[in-house]
Amino acid sequence: MKLVILLLFLQLFRSADSKCFCQVTGDLDDCTCDVETIDGFNNDQLFPKLQTLLESDYFRFYKVNLNKPCPFWTAYSQCGLRDCAVKPCSPNEVPEGIRSSSHNKYSADANAQPDECEKTNLLGAVDVSLSEETKEALLDWNKYDDEAERFCVVDGTVYIHYLTKVINEQANLYVYMFPYNPERFTGYRGAEAWQIWNSIYEENCFKPYTVKRPLLPNTFHSSSGSEARTFYSWLEGQCVEKRAFYRLISGLHASINIHLSARYLLEASQILVSTLVADAKEIKEQPFCRRKARIVSEFRQRFDSDLTAGEGPKRLRNLYFLYLIELRALTKALPFFKQPALQLYTGRPEEDRKHKELLLEVLQLARSFPLHFDETSLFAGDEKEAAKLKEDIRLAFLNISRIMDCVGCFKCRLWGKLQTQGLGTALKILFSERQIEAIPTSSDQRPSFQLSRQEIVSLLNAFGRISTSIRELKTFRSLLAEER
Repeated sequence: MKLVILLLFLQLFRSADSKCFCQVTGDLDDCTCDVETIDGFNNDQLFPKLQTLLESDYFRFYKVNLNKPCPFWTAYSQCGLRDCAVKPCSPNEVPEGIRSSSHNKYSADANAQPDECEKTNLLGAVDVSLSEETKEALLDWNKYDDEAERFCVVDGTVYIHYLTKVINEQANLYVYMFPYNPERFTGYRGAEAWQIWNSIYEENCFKPYTVKRPLLPNTFHSSSGSEARTFYSWLEGQCVEKRAFYRLISGLHASINIHLSARYLLEASQILVSTLVADAKEIKEQPFCRRKARIVSEFRQRFDSDLTAGEGPKRLRNLYFLYLIELRALTKALPFFKQPALQLYTGRPEEDRKHKELLLEVLQLARSFPLHFDETSLFAGDEKEAAKLKEDIRLAFLNISRIMDCVGCFKCRLWGKLQTQGLGTALKILFSERQIEAIPTSSDQRPSFQLSRQEIVSLLNAFGRISTSIRELKTFRSLLAEER
C-alpha cells in the first residue's frame, strides 16, 4: 500500500513539474543547440567571469544622450517618477582615459599622441587648399560610410575621415550602469509603454497589419487561439532571416521582462524587491514571503502558458535564441579584440592590462561553447537578393534604435538604448565576417573593421543582461518549485 501511495505521489510530482511553464527544454528552432546545454554553460562557466569583467571601470561607464526628442510621435517624459530618474556621473568620477579618449584610440600610446586636428588647423594634412565645400563633403562621405555599417544610432558623435571628431558634449552624459542605475521595474507601464513595443513589432518586424500578434496591444489579455495560429503560420512561412529577426526582438523583450520581474518595485510601498540583489535595510522592511510572492506573480503574468495563451514558453525559447546569436558574435569578434594595440584604456595601465586579459578569457570561453549558431545559414541565397534582405534588416533595426528615444522613462530609455545598441553591434559583427577575417596581423596597418568604445561597452553589457536573464530563470524555477 505504501508503495502504491509513493508511486502515485511521484506521478503527481512529475505531472506538476511538467506543467511548470518555465521549464523550457530541448532543441531550439533554426539551430542545433538545446536549452540544457546553454543553461549549464552560462550559469556554471560564463556568467561569473562575465559579471566580474562588467564591474570594471571600462564597462561601468556608458555615454548616452537621454534628451533626444522622439522622431515618430509626441512622447511625454515620465521623469517625474522617482524611479525613472537616472543618476549621471560628475566629470571627476569618470576615469581620465575614458573621458578624453577618442575614436579607435584604445592604447595608452595612442591617447598620448596629439590628435591629427591638433597638428593642423585644416581638415586635410595633404592638400591644404581644400575649400569649405570640399571639407563638408568629406565629412558627409565619411559619416555615410560609417553609418552604412551601423545597425544603431550612435549618440552625439560624428567622425571626420578618422582625422578628428566632433562631439556635442552638452547632449551627452556619462552614467554608471551599476550600482546606481540598475535595470528594474520603475512604474513605467500602460498605453505609452505598449506603444513602444507595438511600434517595434508592427512596423519593423516585416509583419503585415492583417496578421495579429498573439498578445493584443494596450492589454495583458491574449488574443484568440485562431489569431495565434494564423500568426505562427505566417511566421513559419517567412525566410529564416526574417524569422530570426522576429525571434531576436521577442527574445530581447523577454529578457527585459525577466529583469523587471526579478527586480520589482512594489507600487504601494515603493520598496525594491529582488531575487538576487537587495539592500539589507529593504529586506528587513519587506518580508521575504511577500517579496517572493510578488516577483513570482509578475513573472507568471508575463510567461505563464495559461495566462498568455501558450505564448510565455515561446518567448523564453526566443530568449535562448538571442543568447546564441550574441554569443556567436562575441566569438566572431575575437580576432578584433586580440589585436595587441587594442586596450581597454582607462588610464590605469595595470588594471587595463588585467581587464584585457579577462576579456580575452571570456571570449575564448565563449568560443569553446560546443553548439554555436551557424550563421552561414543566413543570406545564403542569390547574392543580390541576400544583399537587399541584409540592408532591409539593418534599416529595420536602425529604426528600432530610434524608437528608444520615444521611451518616456529615462532609466528604461537608458537600458533600452544600451541593449538595442548591443544587439545591433552583434549583428554588425555577424554581417562583417570578411572584414574581420581581413584584420591585418601587423599593428602598422589600420583594419577596415572597427568598433568604437560605445559599441564595445554596449556589446558586452547587452550580452551581460541576456546572460543574467538565463541565470535568473534558474532562480524562478526554484521559486515556482517551492510553490508546488
